[in-house]
Amino acid sequence: MTVDKSFLGTGWGFPPEFQINGSVKRISAEEDIRESLYILLSTNPGERVMQPTYGCGLKAQIFEEINETAVTVMIDLVRRAILFFEPRVIVESITVESDNANDILNGLIKINISYIVRATNNRHNIVYPFYFTEGTNVKL
Repeated sequence: MTVDKSFLGTGWGFPPEFQINGSVKRISAEEDIRESLYILLSTNPGERVMQPTYGCGLKAQIFEEINETAVTVMIDLVRRAILFFEPRVIVESITVESDNANDILNGLIKINISYIVRATNNRHNIVYPFYFTEGTNVKL
């Protein structure tokens, strides 16, 4: 039995790209889910006028001290956002890590999300880079 991948969704690629014939580049299936997750994690609640609760709220953690409490809050924010706004997946695990001390000093934390696509029962994962010092190292 083959699964119709369009069931998983088809939408515009992000950022929007226009092809030579004037049409918009579209993505489908697992790629659409992956981009949807990146958009969800990058959006703050209140940014979308027609969906004011859509988003993750990770950016509110930018000025927090990175400790166990902050990591737990980040994991909870990601889990809740996916639960409420991405019904096509089941979250298996979410971990927050950095490869080395330099990553944290440079303001980078990697959020690893393992998930199962409900329609196909396939496992996937994404690594979302969260830059918590974004915009603070401006060189003049």
